[in-house]
Amino acid sequence: MNKYIWPFCLLAIVAATLFPTSVLAASAAELDSAADKTLVTFREDVNGADVFLNQAAGYLVFPRVIKVGIGIGGETGEGVLRVGGTTVDYYRTSAGSFGFQLGAQAKAIVIAFMTPESLEKFRNASGWKAGVDGSIALIDMGGGKAIDTHNIKDPVVGFVFDSAGLMFNLTLEGSKFSKLDKSE
Repeated sequence: MNKYIWPFCLLAIVAATLFPTSVLAASAAELDSAADKTLVTFREDVNGADVFLNQAAGYLVFPRVIKVGIGIGGETGEGVLRVGGTTVDYYRTSAGSFGFQLGAQAKAIVIAFMTPESLEKFRNASGWKAGVDGSIALIDMGGGKAIDTHNIKDPVVGFVFDSAGLMFNLTLEGSKFSKLDKSE
């Protein structure tokens, strides 16, 4: 086997193990339930989360985004778009990366559209890409873990966290968001 091919084979094996079909193809009910649990964690972890989400025109919740990398990396996950607290659509996020990386990671993402215009632009796009179609300002909570809703002026704001809490120094640049059909 060509020495340059083995990393790709290993990545395919790891991805097949970590991305079972059930994770990538959750039903609408499963996604809604997982999103509810993620929002509970978000509200417990961040003071002011309720006020913040109530001020948003809409928000995406990705309960589980899996990233795997061995030199070349990829990540994917499914989530819900909520407007007025009600699920209106389902989405998949995916991204690829190249560089020094080895391992796997699971994270949850909440992205809030703070203006009706930013939400409308997102919903009308056939495939929205962070950094190209719009920027996502990631919030670094610092030690206080409280959202200061008066200082957030960005039209699209994101939070990334895992079971240990909010994660820092991450980016969503290059992440693509595609609408899913979850009609059953």
